[in-house]
Amino acid sequence: MNSVNKGAGENSYATNSLVQVPRDLKDERGRWLNKGKLYISKSSPKCVLKAYSQQFQNDFSQFIEARSEEMVDGGRMVLSLMGRDSMDPTSAYCCYQWELLAQALMTMVSEGLVEEEKVDSFNAPYYAPCVEELKIVIEKEGSFMVDSHEAYEIDWDDGTELLSENVLETVSSGERVAKTVRAVVESMLKYHFGSHIIDELFQRYAKLVEDYLSKTRTKYINLVISLVKQQ
Repeated sequence: MNSVNKGAGENSYATNSLVQVPRDLKDERGRWLNKGKLYISKSSPKCVLKAYSQQFQNDFSQFIEARSEEMVDGGRMVLSLMGRDSMDPTSAYCCYQWELLAQALMTMVSEGLVEEEKVDSFNAPYYAPCVEELKIVIEKEGSFMVDSHEAYEIDWDDGTELLSENVLETVSSGERVAKTVRAVVESMLKYHFGSHIIDELFQRYAKLVEDYLSKTRTKYINLVISLVKQQ
């Protein structure tokens, strides 16, 4: 789940997203804890993982509490969100798209195109929970009961079979994934880093993704959970 301050109307990110950036991502001397990263990673300190998890629990609890006030007893709500299928919050299924984006930015840092402090100070307003985390928050908040839930795997490069052969020949898997990710995160990256780096950043990102997909077929995990308002 992510938060993007962009858009208008009931279907905009600003209206429907709920996860904010955790506050406790600096040490006692004011230094950024998750240096060189944009989100949770295998190398992130445990306190960063804890901060993201706690922020999600707080925000998701507020979200379902607000929705419960809009619904009658016995009413049903179905949520669909990006998540993960393991208890490990550093799973590649939910983190590696951010890891590759951080790598692309750090190559630009090494060439003097981006300030390293800019990378260190960016923390994605995003969290991919597992079903167990969702259940804990829902049960603790108390307004809903879980009726059912499913997890679906989606290839990073899903949907290529719908494209014509000519398109597939001219657009690489890395470019297709990069365009998809760019559509979601471009506005927040522009705000933080400036618009002048965006084209170059996603060209580099596309190459990293292409190389990664040539070695492995990573999938997104989409969670669908059905809730019933309790009496």
